[in-house]
Amino acid sequence: MASLHSIWEDFLSDIETNKKESTVVLSLLKHMKPLTMEDSILSLLCENQGVRIYLEKKKLHMEQMMSSFIGKKITIEFVVEERKKREAAPLLEFEPSTEDLLSKAGLHPKYNFDNFAVSSSNQVAYAAAQSVAQTPGHSYNPLFLYGGVGVGKTHLAQSVARTVLERNHDKKVFFCPGDQFTNELIESIREKSTPKFRRKYRGLDLLIVDDIQFIAGKQTVQEEFFHTFNSVVSAHGQIILTSDRPPSEIKNLEDRLRSRFSGGLIVDMQEPDFELRTAILLIKAKEKNIEIDIEAAKILAEHVSDSRALEGALISLYAKTLGTSERIDLETVELFFHERVERTVTRTSSGDIIKAVCNFYNLKQSHLKSATRTEEIARPRQIAMFLMRRELKLKFEEIASILKRKDHTTIMHGVEKINGLIMKDGNLRAEVDAIVQSFTQST
Repeated sequence: MASLHSIWEDFLSDIETNKKESTVVLSLLKHMKPLTMEDSILSLLCENQGVRIYLEKKKLHMEQMMSSFIGKKITIEFVVEERKKREAAPLLEFEPSTEDLLSKAGLHPKYNFDNFAVSSSNQVAYAAAQSVAQTPGHSYNPLFLYGGVGVGKTHLAQSVARTVLERNHDKKVFFCPGDQFTNELIESIREKSTPKFRRKYRGLDLLIVDDIQFIAGKQTVQEEFFHTFNSVVSAHGQIILTSDRPPSEIKNLEDRLRSRFSGGLIVDMQEPDFELRTAILLIKAKEKNIEIDIEAAKILAEHVSDSRALEGALISLYAKTLGTSERIDLETVELFFHERVERTVTRTSSGDIIKAVCNFYNLKQSHLKSATRTEEIARPRQIAMFLMRRELKLKFEEIASILKRKDHTTIMHGVEKINGLIMKDGNLRAEVDAIVQSFTQST
């Protein structure tokens, strides 16, 4: 009698030969291991929760195919592989921690596949990222993810990098914002250290460039990235690129780069739908140990369409319930939106917010719009960014234009920073509340 392993291999071969499943799903199945088949129940081992969640949606179709292949009704169950704890190293032996590896690679510890919410708006990108994580340099190279702000491009790209690093600590992985690549190249030219710069980037096993559109129009930078791209790919390394638009719409991008960017898989990541926004909200609440009722989460997801703004709204609600309630309920959310509607009716403008921030911190409005980065200017500027985003729902690009910042990533960073700080710092939270009260009363 054939072994379970050989049956599984024959089943995969049948799927591939007859093209019964997509390349993405087939790639994920090839990295799964059949554990047991007892009482017509087939247990399959998944690498992580993300793979399990994705394949659960394909389960019925898989069961039908397997039943047809074997000749009897089969039920499939997915089992998530438990990650083995690493044995403690001898005291005299140094081994970098996971946090050290992530930091060195430019990765944020909060991003992984397990906390990435999947729905119809991003499931193709998710499956493609899973496939690349399993076989970097072979599945889709480059993997080009594009979409608006807050759709999860950075989260997915960094999740791939984290998976690759966790499976092999010796892999050379680096996550690089597009403007950082430009700045490092300029610095290396100034200091006559371009060979060092090239060794850093051209020898990588996985290179991720976030917001690649920022290199467009910069001749020397595009020239250098062209050779970097070729070096990484020719050495069977993987490249992942993210952008706010597809390669065909990036203005002033060299044709040879446009051609290479289009040579892999290009995936459009859509704005999150209601179900996905609700899932994101619940995941964020769990990460921050915030108790929120499911109905309250749904109301919040209905009113806030931007996934980044969702986190800001969650934190604002949490701040309001501190000391008065253990969880965010429906009544709290309804009151929150009622107050916001009242403030909207008063027609608060970006100018009102800037004026209120400057009055509070005794600054001139020109200070906030200047290039000065001292702490006494930078913090009020970030608070202004945060309030324009939270209170007026302005786009990051609009805030950047108002405050004369070069690009929207500066605004994203500022908003995220204040979001985190008001959770921890009661004094800062009180200052922000006082500023809000001053401009709502004045308008």
